[in-house]
Amino acid sequence: MERATSDSGWRGSPEGWLEAAYDCLLESGVESVKILPLAKRLNLSRTSFYWFFKDREELLGALIARWREKNTGNLVKQSGAYAETLAEAMLNVFDCWLDKDLFDSQFEFAVRSWALQSPDILAEVQAADQARIEALGRMFVRFGYDEGAADVRARTTYLVQIGYISMQSTEDIALRMKRIPDYIAIYTGEIPRKRELDRFFARHGYKPD
Repeated sequence: MERATSDSGWRGSPEGWLEAAYDCLLESGVESVKILPLAKRLNLSRTSFYWFFKDREELLGALIARWREKNTGNLVKQSGAYAETLAEAMLNVFDCWLDKDLFDSQFEFAVRSWALQSPDILAEVQAADQARIEALGRMFVRFGYDEGAADVRARTTYLVQIGYISMQSTEDIALRMKRIPDYIAIYTGEIPRKRELDRFFARHGYKPD
């Protein structure tokens, strides 16, 4: 009753507080994810926060859970998605690199930057890296590679993309799409078929010249 009478009115929502925390993390790093600045950002009272989260640590935990579910969960899912060929399977994985709804590269960069300051977050990142590489490795095994070769190809595939993210590398979309067939050939040893590329380009709204 005391909490209800001292904090009446609109308090936001857990999703709203989490989205504000996400925005602050991407803009300025984890040090900016604090209750009072978030309250000001949302035009809410500071006490409203405590209706949804016990403390700042619980909010940070929710951020990591969101990152884990989205980036790791979707990469693992895409690695196991149906495909007739290994090249097509790799194109399914490449969906992650081009669709923010599947894999949020800015979020990935922010969490990896956070890991430089926190042993606990570093452990989360290392666990995610391992889970993702293992999922990619299983994809290669599914298409006939032995476990050793599958692991090396999985690491090559994954570490190149993490390099893109860590370097905050940007490419014109036309240039990136032009390079994709060669990336697929290098990673898988297979040249993607035209119909596989056509389907991939279509689902990303790209029309080759």
